[in-house]
Amino acid sequence: MIKRLMLSAVGALAVSATGMTWAQDQAARPIRMIVPFSGGSASDVITRILIERISATTGQRFVLDNRPAAGGNLGTQLVAKATPDGYSFGMSASGPLAANKTLYKDLGYDPERDIQPVTLYASLPNIVVVSTRLPVQTIGELTDYVKKNPNVPYGSVGNGSAQHLAGAFFEQIVGARMTHVPYKVTANLVTDLVSGQALVSFQLLPNVRGQIKAGQVRPLIVAATKRLTALPEVPTAAEAGIKGYTSAAWFAFIAPSGTPRAAVDKLHKETAAAIADQAVRTRFVDFGAEPSATSPDEFGKYISAEIVKWREIITRGGISIDSQ
Repeated sequence: MIKRLMLSAVGALAVSATGMTWAQDQAARPIRMIVPFSGGSASDVITRILIERISATTGQRFVLDNRPAAGGNLGTQLVAKATPDGYSFGMSASGPLAANKTLYKDLGYDPERDIQPVTLYASLPNIVVVSTRLPVQTIGELTDYVKKNPNVPYGSVGNGSAQHLAGAFFEQIVGARMTHVPYKVTANLVTDLVSGQALVSFQLLPNVRGQIKAGQVRPLIVAATKRLTALPEVPTAAEAGIKGYTSAAWFAFIAPSGTPRAAVDKLHKETAAAIADQAVRTRFVDFGAEPSATSPDEFGKYISAEIVKWREIITRGGISIDSQ
């Protein structure tokens, strides 16, 4: 599915500057969109879905520049240091824009000072999933189990990842002590969940959708304020009795600080229009993402709130990027 989405998006990125132009002086000049993650990753695929639609409707050409390294920090730093002329934008995510400010001693940029927020466009809530080998059917039963059995292992895709932090937050909010086990390869973690070598994980839907559908892993709750469209039968944390437990990997468009507001507002407007398109929304939902289109000002406030939230959780958990 990822390959199909990428191929269709790549074709759209080649759209020539016809029809309504991005701005009077931008029609012939492509906009560079820095993606701080690898091609084919969830963030890359979601971004290409949007850019495909925006390019097709505005005639504006985009060049996607994948710069994966350091958990998204490198590419986000490149956006922060780019010339703020309205031709350089980037996508970024919850790690580089929020949690990493606490996890890393020096990002090389300040998410609140060096970044101009454009819009938050997608969120992938964490889902608490367990191996079917674990004798629990509900989140209440899991909570009782981990309290009675300290150091139950939970797997994630790496130290400081959204999955790791969601697990740490869960420990804190239910008052349990678990053991974090970082995996270098997502497929290995999922295989261990199916086999019972790993018991618990705080996953994103694209990683385990097939296993959930096949009944090989059991979803207990969604760490969000509303149910996930793609998993309507799975309750939210609040519905299951765990108040205040929300955690998600989220994706957004950003620009270098000082970028003309007209260019920022234009990208936000076109993103909102793309999100409103039912075909785009369907592709988001099929991928396991919840679409949104917050204003630049709303998104700026959200970044600041997320920095504070995860700083408290990371500090309380004694988490560092080198922790095990």
